[in-house]
Amino acid sequence: MIRDGFPGQRLLVLPRPLVQRALRRNPTSRLLVTDAGHFPHAASHGRVRTRGAPEAVVIICIDGRGTCTMDGRTFDVHAGSALIIPPHVPHGYHADDDQPWTIWWLHAAGRDVPSLLEPILPDRLVEISDLYRTTSTMSHLVDCVGRDETEPNLIMAAGLAWSLLAQLAADKLAGSRGQTEPVRAAQDHLREHFADPVRVADLAQLAGLSPSHFAALFRRATGSGVIEYVKRLRMARARELLVTTTVPVRDIADTVGYDDPFYFSRQFRGVHGCSPTTYRQNFYREGT
Repeated sequence: MIRDGFPGQRLLVLPRPLVQRALRRNPTSRLLVTDAGHFPHAASHGRVRTRGAPEAVVIICIDGRGTCTMDGRTFDVHAGSALIIPPHVPHGYHADDDQPWTIWWLHAAGRDVPSLLEPILPDRLVEISDLYRTTSTMSHLVDCVGRDETEPNLIMAAGLAWSLLAQLAADKLAGSRGQTEPVRAAQDHLREHFADPVRVADLAQLAGLSPSHFAALFRRATGSGVIEYVKRLRMARARELLVTTTVPVRDIADTVGYDDPFYFSRQFRGVHGCSPTTYRQNFYREGT
């Protein structure tokens, strides 16, 4: 195995004294990219760290495959997946002999790292929902780290890393691409037709799933049931109409899908803690 030296690679490492200084001041004390790079078609690439790394290691595989062993488990890292290695965890990884991986990678330290990694652990492998966006973020991050070692660039790289880790955490919570695609399609449909009557069975039929299976996938991906999700969409539109128009509350209720304005007002109060009329009055009062 070789650690680096691949044609076309990018490899950036901050000086350790600079890392220590950056971790003692805000905002880089919360999140700091200490190392980052890109290894294309990294044949024979591999590392063994018997004591782990001081930072969290994130490996984004965009082509080929590889393997990682840690905590007595073996992880198959394939194109479209991200591997998360927590700090100080012994591990070893290597590219596949027949299909060596192409990877973007970074090391991250700081106070925010544990909370950002928490949704991903203990599985440690994430199916990436939008590989183009993830690759773009990593490319910008590596460009940023490589530009220079000034504080503004360290902060910019930290922001990109925060976005990347948050995206991976969200992908992990939502589930695999195969599971989330029907949910995303349903969300798109509901956003376009939020004022129409909603039946879970109809959405499940469009997705080619049973109602119970679809409902479980939807709740896992969004954190709520279909009816609650639609209510939130309707309330968001109602808020917008209340503060940007003088349309009567009764008409707003009808516009967002409620035939009964009194039921709409109860639903609105349940979400916002006040009636639609009071919400509108408070907005204009606070605005002046």
